[in-house]
Amino acid sequence: QVHLVESGGGSVQAGGSLRLSCAASGYSDRSLCMGWFRQAPGKEREKVASIDSAGRANYAFSVEGRFTISKDNAKKTLFLQMNSLKPEDTAMYYCAATTGGCIGLPPPEAFDNWGQGTQVTVSS
Repeated sequence: QVHLVESGGGSVQAGGSLRLSCAASGYSDRSLCMGWFRQAPGKEREKVASIDSAGRANYAFSVEGRFTISKDNAKKTLFLQMNSLKPEDTAMYYCAATTGGCIGLPPPEAFDNWGQGTQVTVSS
């Protein structure tokens, strides 16, 4: 069981930036795949970005070029740098992890460990 705790959400004006963090613990599998997802009110949870154990990143088309996923293996922390934020980026953002690796940008169903979420609000 991987324990995940997100932080870094908040309110920002359009065009601004935020950096989300996700502290992971309780695992030793080096093939851990981690990802960020988001869910706006009344909408389904959607993929944002993922990163595999080798550091290969994949992004949803809606955030590519604006968001960057990265990780610090030593500190077991996942990051999401969000630049040029838009009002449509407003959502609850969740960190997720699964052991056994991942290919591409997996859907939410592929992940079995989730954080509690952190709210991101972008005003116009």
